[in-house]
Amino acid sequence: MAATPCATGRAPAPAVGTQATLATTGSTTATTKASAKAIGCGARSRLLGMASALVLASAAHAAPLLPTTDSQVVERLPPATRSSASTDPAVAVREARALLAAGREAGDPRLAGRALARLARWQNDPSAPAPVVLALADTEQYLHRFEPATRRLQALVARDAAQPQAWLMLATLHRVAGRYGESDAACQALVAQRVAPYGQACLAENQALRGDHAAARAGLQRLLQSATDAASRGWLAATLAEAEQRAGRVAASDAAWRQALQAAPDSYTRIAYADFLLDQRRPADAWAVLKDDIRSDAVLLRLAIAARRMNHSQAATLQAELRERFAQADLRPESGGHERERAMAALDLDDQPAAALALAQRNVALQREAIDLWLLARSARAANQPQALAQARQLATTQGLRDARLESL
Repeated sequence: MAATPCATGRAPAPAVGTQATLATTGSTTATTKASAKAIGCGARSRLLGMASALVLASAAHAAPLLPTTDSQVVERLPPATRSSASTDPAVAVREARALLAAGREAGDPRLAGRALARLARWQNDPSAPAPVVLALADTEQYLHRFEPATRRLQALVARDAAQPQAWLMLATLHRVAGRYGESDAACQALVAQRVAPYGQACLAENQALRGDHAAARAGLQRLLQSATDAASRGWLAATLAEAEQRAGRVAASDAAWRQALQAAPDSYTRIAYADFLLDQRRPADAWAVLKDDIRSDAVLLRLAIAARRMNHSQAATLQAELRERFAQADLRPESGGHERERAMAALDLDDQPAAALALAQRNVALQREAIDLWLLARSARAANQPQALAQARQLATTQGLRDARLESL
């Protein structure tokens, strides 16, 4: 799964228990979503959007806030996001993890940037402690810096192969990029280290992506039956739900999503389930799933889409707020990497299929989860561009993805 600032990919998989592991890994979505879906989001996966606290003014009139005195308060930070000046790597990792967790919760990439800054002294250190490397890579993948995160983790396992958290993150990052063979190798490293249920679930997810649905389903259901904690049950059920969705088994996917929400109702799972419901033309149900969630950009986008399809009284307000947030995000350095959400907005809110297609094509240059190829295909169909639709199918064939949604077009 892959966890990303953009909700889908995937929510992070539960942390693998080792002394070197200080916190959960991502996804993408990421995911994993661990299939970021991060992501994720995405998430993935998982999972995961960009929410800014400074979205009250229109971007057309946005201007830097320039303090007039040294004592002027610009922003009050919650206690969890305050950092010390300690050079102890354990302290730095703990504080960086707190910043990243707060950023994931609020959908605010500024906090992830501060997490990177907290670890900056070790960023180019080839002998940095493993927990520091894991925290750096986790933050980089959250910010969609997938290739730097991958290289960092590869260097870590090259000097110390007994790093299950690193292997799990590598499996996710390769999956997000559509490199299923390399993802399998990382999954096998987990299996060799007897890290259950992660290695088996990792391989099962790749089986499902390749279309071996029966074997993947049996494996995931077996792991679900033996899972003893809520976080693992939620992660495994979400993985199963995505697999069933790609297999075209709508009722089974719906049931697995609800099982995942009952076990671990995190934001990634709610966003990914809302995507499923929107695909099934159930906007009222998608609205009900997300209406009480924190209004990250990823949540706001799905609410705006649902409201528009329902002719909800808040539709115009939500759409305007989302545009303001996108404009505010454009003012930040390195504002790219969120073409998935921009493409969804152009296609499902703005009725601009040509713009959606251009954004979706840029997005698949960065990440190629099933949701990304499905978005490319939807955009191509809406823009009446058969060559672009063929591109989506060819990408799926090349990386070995089997998705009933793509095959139905």
